Amino acid sequence: MKRMISLLLVFVCLFTMASCSGSSTPPAATNAPAAPAATTAPTTAPVAPAEPAAPAPISVAVFYYTYSDVYISSVRSALDAALATAGIKYQNYDSNSNQTTQNEQIDTAISQGAGMLLVNIVTAGSVDASQLIVDKAKTAGIPVVFFNRALGGDGEDVAVLNSYDKLAFVGTDAPEAGHMQGKLIGDYVVANFDAVDLNGDGSISYAMFKGQEGNVEAIYRTQYAVEDADKIITAAGKPALAYFDPNNADKYQVDLDGNWSSTASNNYMVTNLAQYNETNGNMIELVICNNDGMAEGAISALNDKGYNNGTGQSGKTIPVFGVDATEAAQQLINDGKMTGTIKQDAEGMANGIAFLAKNAVDGKGLLDGTDSYNKAPDAANKIYIPYGIYS
Repeated sequence: MKRMISLLLVFVCLFTMASCSGSSTPPAATNAPAAPAATTAPTTAPVAPAEPAAPAPISVAVFYYTYSDVYISSVRSALDAALATAGIKYQNYDSNSNQTTQNEQIDTAISQGAGMLLVNIVTAGSVDASQLIVDKAKTAGIPVVFFNRALGGDGEDVAVLNSYDKLAFVGTDAPEAGHMQGKLIGDYVVANFDAVDLNGDGSISYAMFKGQEGNVEAIYRTQYAVEDADKIITAAGKPALAYFDPNNADKYQVDLDGNWSSTASNNYMVTNLAQYNETNGNMIELVICNNDGMAEGAISALNDKGYNNGTGQSGKTIPVFGVDATEAAQQLINDGKMTGTIKQDAEGMANGIAFLAKNAVDGKGLLDGTDSYNKAPDAANKIYIPYGIYS
């Protein structure tokens, strides 16, 4: 009996152990090495310090008093090429001989982000007009370079030039052209007096075409072309030049539009020749012009009357002198239709302007590297491009 009870207890114990240790999944092997703990990868790569943004290139705004001026057109072509070669972005504006238009164009250019102004001012010789533009540039904090046309009368421009440290002028020494033209005329008349004196009265009658009232260049060219010629002619024992119209106290005819145009001189010359001619014994024997455009107009009127038809052609030639040495004038001289001109170096002026613009674009001082340029004694920021003779 005891044995039966003992067997029964054993059976119950075995059954209980089997029930407690049973599982549908075998136990994991204990001899497999434990997997290494996973490391968490960073979610973003380290950020490198940002490079400073390159400054936006300076855009240069260029303002011309008018595109129609023959010499200014040559400056514009040369300056376009010089700025492009220097890699400078630019925008040209035609002010069409209107100062109000130019002022509005400057305001627009500044509002659109222009970083530099190059200005061929409309109202040459006006301190008020030039100072207003300087003040616009100064308020915007951008450099301004005036070119070709004077900022004020003799000595008056210095105050304007000293009013802003980012300002310069590139042009010419106004009296120089008049002095050179006067010498050219005087020497020619002395050497050819009898041929020039068509009516044989012992005096040379001349016409003078002035580009613009109040313009410093026009004033000095008109004055010294005659004064200096007379000094040479009278020193040679000949009478001074005589203005063709004794009723004209000014002794010149001016382009009333201020454009120094061939149209103005042509209209004047056509009218003049109707009264002053060889038939009447009072022919205009010499023509002096403030620029080559006006010389072209005068020559055209002479052509219509049978004069200045060129080398080897029949007819007489009236000496005509100009200033600028434009390509058209050089051709007229080479063809024997024009006598001489004073070269105003358009390419040299354009290169000087572009040099200053490149300084500004490169962040240099406006006048850096200009020690070799001709400068006015009264203002270090007034650069002169020299004249020359072409005949």
